[in-house]
Amino acid sequence: MIRRIFKAFQYRDFRLMWIGACTSSIGTWMQIVAQGWLIYRLSHSAFLLAMDQFLGGIPIFLFSLIGGVVADRVERRKILLGSQYVQMATAGLLTILVATGLVHVWHILCLSFISGLAQAFGGPAYSALIPTLVDKDDMPNAIALNSIQFNVAVMVGPALAGQALAKLGEKWCFGLNALSFLAPIVSLSIITTRFLPVKTTESMFVSLKQGIRFARKQSSMEALILLAFCMTALAMPMRTYIPVFVKDIFHRGPETYGNLLALMGLGSIFGSLMIASAGNFKRKGLVALLALICLGAGISGFALSKSVPLSGTILVLVGASMMAVFATVTSLVQLITTNEMRGRVMSVYNVAFRGGMPMGNLLSGWLVPIFTAPRVLAVNGILLVVLALYFLLLQRRMAAL
Repeated sequence: MIRRIFKAFQYRDFRLMWIGACTSSIGTWMQIVAQGWLIYRLSHSAFLLAMDQFLGGIPIFLFSLIGGVVADRVERRKILLGSQYVQMATAGLLTILVATGLVHVWHILCLSFISGLAQAFGGPAYSALIPTLVDKDDMPNAIALNSIQFNVAVMVGPALAGQALAKLGEKWCFGLNALSFLAPIVSLSIITTRFLPVKTTESMFVSLKQGIRFARKQSSMEALILLAFCMTALAMPMRTYIPVFVKDIFHRGPETYGNLLALMGLGSIFGSLMIASAGNFKRKGLVALLALICLGAGISGFALSKSVPLSGTILVLVGASMMAVFATVTSLVQLITTNEMRGRVMSVYNVAFRGGMPMGNLLSGWLVPIFTAPRVLAVNGILLVVLALYFLLLQRRMAAL
């Protein structure tokens, strides 16, 4: 059982990338927790919380398609190294601003945008690089393991951040995040896998159109991309507004905030382990839609809960179902895509998956001050259930995958 779950670890380069990515993800989640808490402490504004998420995600929405073209034209390892250096620099600068007491909310918002811009080019390169590190039959397992490393970080990072915030302050979370980028930089420097792009005289615009055309021609790809966008647009605002629930509804502090995010990460690990242990199973589309129903129900339940223990339990379910949807949909997209088109097609998918975050946060940032966070999140959960039922009962092409 354990060997089947961690099958892709037999590949040295994948193992090195996994360790590096896991370390930096833990640091990133420490910063996410501290950054959300710092913004709300400085401004007590739910709108600015959403604006921070929007500015961090909108570059990914705007530039990921270009990043995908670059990932098919330039050695992907070099793109990733550049992305890591930029993100390390933004975290280091934020550490200095907080430590000197000079930080303002607009500093945080600007640095979020710059970090998002780096991720717009690093994300497609990373998504395209991972499948080349393993054999095709082990690709679903590698994608699930990649989800596990992300969610180990979601569990460990917030828990560490909650303790660090309570005892040491925000600057330690930002400083540790800056140092964490050394791990993927070292991993990228020693892996032996190289992507040698085919030389082309085509313009970037022509290459971009080829990627979009390829995605549209593949059976059910449009449905997968639409599902990815709607899931993140409707589900991610819940994570954004957890500080609001902790402070204004539960009347607790940063430790509770970190613990709730850690419980969500624990659920995500369970979901990723289930997908990883299943291997290259059939009917991935059906599994994704059933998990989407659980995700919507969990978000609505969390929105209506007034109890910290009950909310924590619901977040375990939310995390597990969210990762089940993500891992299965991503596996389907990767299996459909050829290697020479992978950067461009994955950039289209990333635009949908990551682009839904800023759009959903921007819309919720406008609605929450009017209708309150619990009401907005409850409606989001119901809409996710309706979306899943639509694909399950009316548009059955995806359920058959």
